[in-house]
Amino acid sequence: MQRGLLLGLGVLVLATSGGWAAHEGGGVPFADAARWKTNFQKHTVPLREIREGGPPRDGIPSVDRPQFDTVAEARRWLGDQEPVVLVERTGDARAYPVQILVWHEIVNDVVGGEPLAVTFCPLCNAAIAFRRRVGGLVLDFGTTGKLRYSDLVMYDRQTESWWQQMTGEAIVGQLAGTRLEAVPAQGISWAEFARAHPAGRVLNRNTGHRRPYGRNPYVGYDNVGSLPFLYDGPPTDRRLRPMERVVALSLGGEAVAYPLEVLRRVRVLNDQAGALPVVVWWAPGTASALDREDIALSRDVGSAGVFDRRVEGRVLTFAFRNGRFEDRETGTTWDLLGRATKGRLEGKRLQPVVHGTYFWLAWAAFQPHTRVVRR
Repeated sequence: MQRGLLLGLGVLVLATSGGWAAHEGGGVPFADAARWKTNFQKHTVPLREIREGGPPRDGIPSVDRPQFDTVAEARRWLGDQEPVVLVERTGDARAYPVQILVWHEIVNDVVGGEPLAVTFCPLCNAAIAFRRRVGGLVLDFGTTGKLRYSDLVMYDRQTESWWQQMTGEAIVGQLAGTRLEAVPAQGISWAEFARAHPAGRVLNRNTGHRRPYGRNPYVGYDNVGSLPFLYDGPPTDRRLRPMERVVALSLGGEAVAYPLEVLRRVRVLNDQAGALPVVVWWAPGTASALDREDIALSRDVGSAGVFDRRVEGRVLTFAFRNGRFEDRETGTTWDLLGRATKGRLEGKRLQPVVHGTYFWLAWAAFQPHTRVVRR
């Protein structure tokens, strides 16, 4: 790691150690507990597993009034390989640049008329979008300043329940045991979004906060040989290195992980997750958000897509041929977003499957019985 990140992490470790040492005798183990309206008597995980992350509540501020640029406007400040998170609902396609998410971690938005929270945890490399409606409530989310297994712990401002970002589960407070519903959120390059959605909207830098957007505050964090920060969870699953990236999903009671290094080599994997036939594919051209200080100049880690392989009642089998994704049954060509671009099925779209590209340690901590695909 570079010196700046080591200094920053050292400050957070000191803050964490101090906060917990004051409460070793018992009670609610949070120095700021009196400032919360949260019902700490109701929780689904041991409170001792939740750690101070350093910043206070909302010290990493959510974006609550998101503003958007057109694709033409965003081209002035986004590099082609910069990572964005694509969320599309009922024809409303939006890009959330990771250069903004890395500083805010949560965007409370309404996409296609649907209230959503678009979230990103840098320590887990986890970009996940959730429906914000729970029962009759539309929740607004902020950051607690806490971590569990190195993952962001969010809170909702309506009940001040605390939520685990990786699982979408309320783990402390009035709504403990409730789960948010995830919706597809695909990490792709800015160039890919602009090509596929020329009329799309792009979260801009008018967040109401001053941050050095475009700069990575976690320089060198995603070095695959490094160790995770503030991790105090289950023993490391040694099948993969802790900071190795995996494309992972959970369907029908089965969790599956596809190491990015495998996908980089084969480009396409046909599989079945739970009872669903899926295809996982990878393409180069997307920069890491956690490598160099300048995100636009960071190394290429590529991006992936996961889709239901069924089209018109037929299960397709995909391959990578002549630089393109093709199905063997019809020879149709498909793009990274699961759209048929040429051939018999032109105009069709594969149904996206909720997935993410995470650091292995983070995924395995919450899904310890994951099947790892190595072929």
